Amino acid sequence: MDALSIVLLAFALAMDCLAVSITKGIQHRQWSWYALLMAVCFGLFQGGMPLIGYFAGALFSEWVCKFDHWIALLLLSYLGIKMIIDGRRERDESKKSRWSVTEILLLSIATSIDALATGLLFVPVPEVLWAAVATIGAVSLVLSLLGYVLAYRLGRKMKLQAEIIGGIVLIIIGVKIFVEDVFLNA
Repeated sequence: MDALSIVLLAFALAMDCLAVSITKGIQHRQWSWYALLMAVCFGLFQGGMPLIGYFAGALFSEWVCKFDHWIALLLLSYLGIKMIIDGRRERDESKKSRWSVTEILLLSIATSIDALATGLLFVPVPEVLWAAVATIGAVSLVLSLLGYVLAYRLGRKMKLQAEIIGGIVLIIIGVKIFVEDVFLNA
């Protein structure tokens, strides 16, 4: 596996993180240190999951492939429904949207489950494992932070129901992961 393949893989894996970061940026409409925490968690989980997948190897790969789409669908749907419900509640505009470390960790897990299976790609080429892990983590961190910053600036200018839209986006991402795994990889 060459460097270009690793970079392309890193960008592909980071797309879910980017989408979630954009959603959260529009929702919050302000800078928060939790955005940096989210980006760091996304980077760590995206980079760490292939490492776990590599070391777990064939031992757990069958189980992960059977259930990863269900886990992602359930986690993202739960968070999406929660955002829709919160968005439908009347709120005082002066109150800030709250962040939750638990929510950040759940989003980190949900967006990085597909990265777990990519660890198996490195079993035949262990010499590129650490470079790949670092690249995947760095790209996910940077794109997540960039997506959040650009989106919160856009969200401040637009008066839209960002939580409801964000919840719908999370559910769509979960359904997309589920449909790709169940129907396209069958």
